[in-house]
Amino acid sequence: MLKLIGAVLVLFAGTMYGFLKALSFARRPRQIRQLIQALQRLETEMVYGFTPLPEALRSAAAAMAEPLSAMFLEAAEKLSGDTGKTVRECWREAVESHWGRTAMSANERDIVIQLGFTLGVTDREDQVKHLRLAASLLQAEEETAWDEQRRYEKMWKSLGILAAAFIVILMY
Repeated sequence: MLKLIGAVLVLFAGTMYGFLKALSFARRPRQIRQLIQALQRLETEMVYGFTPLPEALRSAAAAMAEPLSAMFLEAAEKLSGDTGKTVRECWREAVESHWGRTAMSANERDIVIQLGFTLGVTDREDQVKHLRLAASLLQAEEETAWDEQRRYEKMWKSLGILAAAFIVILMY
């Protein structure tokens, strides 16, 4: 009886691990798309609304889901406060503190952190160029993420179940 309960728990754990890994592959392209849309909204706020950067970040955050919205809000709060930090430092800290909760990879993080070097430092036209560059780089990453999702999502679901079944067989 105890072995049966253990076998069921191992099978359940392995299956859940596979499904959680597959969910990560499914969430990544959606989060990249959200990030691209946020950058486009940020561009619109800066160019047409002449909105200051902290307010533009808050506006972009309002249109996103967690954890990306929290990242934009934290950057806006750090910029609004009297911390004496540069935009680059505030942006980097916000990205690094929330990136672990996303399903995105280090490539996307590097693109987003690079954007912080020009936000609030250069003139409006240069910032727009860098926002568009970041969006185009993220679009290439999004295509890669969709390919990886198609390739690996089903594999991880199956692998979780099969690995758990293998462990159960070894237990008996």
